[in-house]
Amino acid sequence: MTTWTADAVATELLACEAERRDRTKFTDEWPDLDVATGYQIQAETLRRRLARGERVTGVKLGLTSKAKQERMGVSTPLVAWLTDAMVLEDGQPVPQQALIHPRIEPEIVFVMRERLEGPGVTAAQALAAVGEVRAGAEVIDSRYREFRFTAADVVADNASSGAYLLGAVALAPGDLDLAAEAVEVVVDGQVVHRATGADVLGHPAEALALAVNDLAGRGIAVEPGWVVLTGGMSDAVPATPGSTVTCRFATLGDVTLSCGPAH
Repeated sequence: MTTWTADAVATELLACEAERRDRTKFTDEWPDLDVATGYQIQAETLRRRLARGERVTGVKLGLTSKAKQERMGVSTPLVAWLTDAMVLEDGQPVPQQALIHPRIEPEIVFVMRERLEGPGVTAAQALAAVGEVRAGAEVIDSRYREFRFTAADVVADNASSGAYLLGAVALAPGDLDLAAEAVEVVVDGQVVHRATGADVLGHPAEALALAVNDLAGRGIAVEPGWVVLTGGMSDAVPATPGSTVTCRFATLGDVTLSCGPAH
């Protein structure tokens, strides 16, 4: 059995991503792996991504809705990284060739106008630093078999990062009721989930504040221009080849992803 270290786990996670292979969670073999060590691993994988030429585009929150927490058996929201390698353009299909078992979830997205640094940032202060709000669809993926993991495992795995697409509509935060903003997740014409912004920690700005304050503990600020995915509003749906998934927002418009051709 492998004796795991933070460096070895980082190597294995990036190899799983590159080779499109999943594995059992590390805590099965390293029971003492904790969330703090998971963030050390996450930081190391980011360091390696940047070393190979990727650029940070922002941060993402994971497991901010009760639906997601209950499905995954994890009770604490998570913070992870976005890079330009994860950006999808409108009309670009889910990159099945680069992912293991992708799923899609709707997100309320903030694009930052001002630098934000914790600790002690409130939701109101966080929202005041937002330049625009957009709809988003995150394509999550996991290097763990059947998406089975503990909080420490998923933090190490950059909170199941995969890819993300932003909608075309950009509004100022004051131009919509973020807690009431509704979304329907539509798969091949059928509504399969409904949610509102209140499903994200009561208000998406609470998720932003949580991210800022969490990052402060690691000496990191949220920078102008960064994209912040505030967390899946509903449970995710499989990105099944041959299907089309639309996240239909009440005010922020639609974000549609083709899941690629059926095999």
